[in-house]
Amino acid sequence: MIGSSDFRNTRIPLNHGRGQIPALGFGTLISDAAATISATRNALEAGFRHFDCAERYRNEREVGEALQEGLAAGGIAREDLFVTTKLWNTNHRPERVQPAFEASLDRLRLNYLDLYLIHTPFAFQPGDEQDPRDQNGNVLYDRDVTLLDTWRAMENLVDEGKCRAIGLSDIALDGLLPIYEAARIKPSVVQVESHPYLPGTELLEFCKDKGIVLLAFAPLGHGMRPGLLEDPVVLAIAAQVGKTPSQVLLAWAVQRGTALLTTAKTADRARENFNISALPEDAFDEINRIQIRQRLNDVVNTGTPGFIPRVKST
Repeated sequence: MIGSSDFRNTRIPLNHGRGQIPALGFGTLISDAAATISATRNALEAGFRHFDCAERYRNEREVGEALQEGLAAGGIAREDLFVTTKLWNTNHRPERVQPAFEASLDRLRLNYLDLYLIHTPFAFQPGDEQDPRDQNGNVLYDRDVTLLDTWRAMENLVDEGKCRAIGLSDIALDGLLPIYEAARIKPSVVQVESHPYLPGTELLEFCKDKGIVLLAFAPLGHGMRPGLLEDPVVLAIAAQVGKTPSQVLLAWAVQRGTALLTTAKTADRARENFNISALPEDAFDEINRIQIRQRLNDVVNTGTPGFIPRVKST
């Protein structure tokens, strides 16, 4: 577990990469361009320095604009920021990895990335269409490339110096193991859905043993209701410690040794989500004893993120 009681400035060293990842991260899965810019700006002002992006979100350009505004305003250096983006499923073939990486870097207006993730372990048919489907609406997968092929191309990005660390997202332990064992450059980070209803204890223990950071998305249950924010255990602890249910859930995530991502669209919510401190040990243990098990996003089984509405063809 994390030792310090104040989690706002907690950073976790990357054992298989360069630098340290701030435990509190801001996720940029926001559908509206203007809202992306304002929310990213609010997050910077609240104190967030870890920003998680993706080609798939279609808003890297807007995130980059807000980050550049923050850098230009002074008081924040590029070295203070930790910026992640992700390789989408249609770019898994090795020859497509570097062009996809460079395109993301250009949209973000950065000259290096702190972390580049394979968005899911599923390869889709290569091309410009992010969500390739056949006439029956079925995803068109690419069977001619392996995840290890893609990983080798990711390793080359680190060799070239513009990418400081690499990792995987939306992968289960049985998928991670063979990549870890075969990798020349081991994964620095694994990003997965994780919260008290889906703690992923076995994966977390493996990551801790191997020096991999587990980065939790949907730590608040992604707004699903009824859900974590209404859980009676969480509500009781929030009342006991004088924090909001969101702050309790985020503190639990950091206290168990993970980094996390949360998305706030308002300045008040960004400040709330950043103002995190340790829970009493008995409260932490009580959350660990919650027995409900629920996955909110089936992306680990399909490669298609359930939180992103599919654009319908016209």
